[in-house]
Amino acid sequence: MANTSQISAMPLLHSVFASRASEQGLSQGLSMANKIALVIGGSVLLALSAHIKVPFYPVPLTMQTMLVLLIGMSFGSRLGFATIIAYLAQGAVGLPVFAGGAGLAYMAGPTGGYLFGFAVSAFVVGLLAEKGWGKSYASMALAMVIGNLVIYAFGVTYLSSIVGSFEKGIQFGLAPFIYGDVLKIVIATAALPLAWKYLPKA
Repeated sequence: MANTSQISAMPLLHSVFASRASEQGLSQGLSMANKIALVIGGSVLLALSAHIKVPFYPVPLTMQTMLVLLIGMSFGSRLGFATIIAYLAQGAVGLPVFAGGAGLAYMAGPTGGYLFGFAVSAFVVGLLAEKGWGKSYASMALAMVIGNLVIYAFGVTYLSSIVGSFEKGIQFGLAPFIYGDVLKIVIATAALPLAWKYLPKA
């Protein structure tokens, strides 16, 4: 039998899902000031997430990929993409927004593929959200899985070109992070309705 808190939560979640499903993208109809605030705020949160490490097996977790997925699903395709590009631009000019360095040289290093994959992932996930992939937890989770695969497609491919083989790219750039990414997708899916509730509406 469902408890009282579960019963009371269901109408709220249903209304959040329904209102989001009826939107064509969060950025449409927002004022320019709101869009700028979201881009700046999102890029700052993403920078902070790069420096948060949570002990986990087999490697510590950072929150970057989770924030990328949340930004895409919450902001929509265009504003989500713009937010990640702003974040990358901050790193390109030398601001300490990345986990292990800054500047164009760092972005051309082993993690460069993942960084650029962030932007594509945010756009893809945002596009899926705009097409109705936010009507249920299942569709949200699937959209985020796709977004995560986009990040890995860019990251592992580029890393493989540096380490010399695709097998090594998988070994060092994917396998150690699978468990953590599954956990982050679960957390992001659970947190997304709350993000939708408090973000500015058109």
